[in-house]
Amino acid sequence: MTNGDVGDGGGLVTLGETLGLLVAEDVGPLSLTRGMRLSMGGAESNVAIGVARLGVAATWIGRLGEDPIGDLVERQLLAERVRCLVQRDPSPTALMLRERRTGTAARVSYYRHGSAGSHLQPADLPDGVIEKAGLLHLSGITPALGPGPAETVREAMRRAREAGVPISFDLNFRSRLWDAATAAPVFRQLAAGADIVFAGDDEARIALGNDASPSPEALADGLAGLGPSEVVIKLGRRGATARIDGELIEVPAVPVQAIDTVGAGDAFVAGYLASRLLGRDVRARLATAAVAGAFVVTVPGDWEALPRPDELSLLTAEENVQR
Repeated sequence: MTNGDVGDGGGLVTLGETLGLLVAEDVGPLSLTRGMRLSMGGAESNVAIGVARLGVAATWIGRLGEDPIGDLVERQLLAERVRCLVQRDPSPTALMLRERRTGTAARVSYYRHGSAGSHLQPADLPDGVIEKAGLLHLSGITPALGPGPAETVREAMRRAREAGVPISFDLNFRSRLWDAATAAPVFRQLAAGADIVFAGDDEARIALGNDASPSPEALADGLAGLGPSEVVIKLGRRGATARIDGELIEVPAVPVQAIDTVGAGDAFVAGYLASRLLGRDVRARLATAAVAGAFVVTVPGDWEALPRPDELSLLTAEENVQR
């Protein structure tokens, strides 16, 4: 384990797999690109960075390979002031390749079979970290990685529930990892054990077994019926619909020129959870979430544009240059 006393409490705790990320510099087939930009990305670590940038303590638990990509991931997270509780594994850190197939469409290839992150297990959860957290955040990606990661998610949820720690769950369906029929019962089980649930409208339909196109309100009600008191349906450029403690709230999107939409959902979640941990009311949480999501799509990258508190007003400022 590295970085920090595992007894430190408060803030957000999350766990999962973070990958090395290679992004094509040119638009077109990957085989014809002239170069790749090396970075990192992962749904849970993206949220941790977003929360940390908004001034809330964040901890990421995971496995990384004993390799340069693992070093890059850990160094970058530490630079973003995310506490890393890392086990090093003899297997390699996973990689993700992203090609810009057209000016507006990207395609992702994963190299994560047998990766260090897929070996995550309950023993990797340090004693006292989840129990002293302000909130535990989980993703539907991690249980898709294999039996060990799935059991780790269940154990983390069990510990949080016993300690009275609120649990956040983002469905985050990945079709390259499992099919909808396999994911659906897992999504329902984890949503039922969570206090806060985030889902895209397509992900909510998977969880609820609904092939039709019900309204976002109906999807929010369906997920709320599983048990969580806070449900947010993320609708991208259409904003979001939330059912919070029985109240329905429509959240408009912040209008921006989108450059790269990857990571917007994670930024939305980070904005909401950071505001919740800071004691903000529901509407303030949702407003911050919408702004954070809008920030991320304005520049290339998964997490690079995540805002800091003094930047939240930039997207609505009348002057383009702040002096």
